This record gives sequence, structure tokens and C-alpha cells, in this order.
Amino acid sequence: MNALSDDLLGFSRAIVHADELSDQVNCAYPKYTAATAIDVYRNNYRGNLHDALAGAYPVIDQLVGKDFFRRLTRAYIEQNPSRSGNLHHYGEQMAAFIAAFLPAKQLVYLSDVAALEWACHCAYFAADAGALDTGKLSRLEQGHYSNLVLVFHPACHVVRSRYPIAGIWHAHQPGAPADFHIDLDNGPSNALVIRKDDVVIVSELDEAEALWMSSIRTGTTLGDATAGTLERYPDFDLQASLSSLVSQGVFTDFQVKGLP
Repeated sequence: MNALSDDLLGFSRAIVHADELSDQVNCAYPKYTAATAIDVYRNNYRGNLHDALAGAYPVIDQLVGKDFFRRLTRAYIEQNPSRSGNLHHYGEQMAAFIAAFLPAKQLVYLSDVAALEWACHCAYFAADAGALDTGKLSRLEQGHYSNLVLVFHPACHVVRSRYPIAGIWHAHQPGAPADFHIDLDNGPSNALVIRKDDVVIVSELDEAEALWMSSIRTGTTLGDATAGTLERYPDFDLQASLSSLVSQGVFTDFQVKGLP
């Protein structure tokens, strides 16, 4: 069994890393060489991973063009072999890879756009969860509100960037106007990603909302998160922000700290 495992590992490395084939592998083919057969496997392997990346990063594909995107994905695939039988899991490290990819050095916003696209990809395939029961929440004694711990929907993500990544993402969606203008000097962007009715939605949060949500996500109570946010952003409107986020399906449940 160990010999078979070693042979399979060697066969895999020949496809993924172009290692030499083990002597145990039968290379006697009547119509083509073993190298040709391995090339067929290798091309299928790379093609499937390229298609998976193209599905996860359609905006990156549009921003850099088909030729550059294929060059980018080929380099990514060489350094990041697939480690899951589910291709939807492939591509998680793309943002970090782009940040270190010298040919993309001038596209300073690209890695953050990739981070947003991966958040959208994960949101689409995230588990379903019910909406927050606002009726149950309204029946809670007001004295417990400050001790609320809100539970996020599995599809919810916040991606923070120095660049207007939400605007870039929207400008490259089907049906977007062709005459858009993106100013990279407009300041930071906080993109909120959520899925509603099987559709991934990207919107923007201001700095106060992003800070508040970041605190809430760590398990901080509603009272402490709000106090910390108001300390830095005195104009933060908790009621308006909470109403907007609940309507978007950001939260699925709540707990009360200190209560069973």
C-alpha cells in the first residue's frame, strides 16, 4: 500500500511540479510518449484551475485583460497547487499573491479588489441562515440591550481598503454604465458583502460603521462596541446603521451576555 501511495504521489508531482516519473509507472504507450501523456494531464489540471480562478475573479480578469490574467493564473497555479477536491475552495491566497506579483506592481489597488472578489465568492457559497427575529428582539427588556451579542450571517464579510474597491467592483458588473470614473485618491473604502435571495450584494460602509461592525464581529457587546465607536466618531448613528444592516440580512441571531 505504501508503494502504491508513493507511486500516486510521484504521478501527482509529475503533473503539478513537472518532476520525473517513477520507474514503476508504465511508460510503454503505442501511439505517444509518456511525456505527451503527462502533458495532457498537466494541461487539464492547469485548465481546470484557471477556469476556477476565472470564476472567482471575473473583475480581476476584466481589469488586467485575458492575456495578463492567464499569465497571472499560471504563476499562481505553479506556486499554489490545489489542496481540495472542491474547486470552489481554490484561490484563497490570490490577494496576497497579487500583492507580491511584480508584473502587477503598478496596479496598487488590484490585490484589494481580489480580496473583495474572494469575499464575494465565499459569500455566494456560504451556508444558508435565517434572518434575525426582530420580533424576539423587540420583546427583550431594554435593560439588556447593551449586553446584546449579535451573530453575523455566514455570508457577511467586510473588506477594508485604501482604494475605492466597492466602486471598482460595481463598475465591472453586468449592466454597469461604460462611462464610469474611479478616483483612486478618493480615500479608503469599506465594502460590505452579503448574500440575499442567492444574490451577492456589495455596498459601502463609512468608517464609523466599519469600526462598529469590526467590534461586533469579535463578540463585543452592543453597548461596548457602540461606546468605542462613539469615542472616535461622535456622529455615529447606531439606530440608522443597525436598521440598515438588519434590513440587509447581516445578522441572524443574538445572545445576551450574562443570561443563560
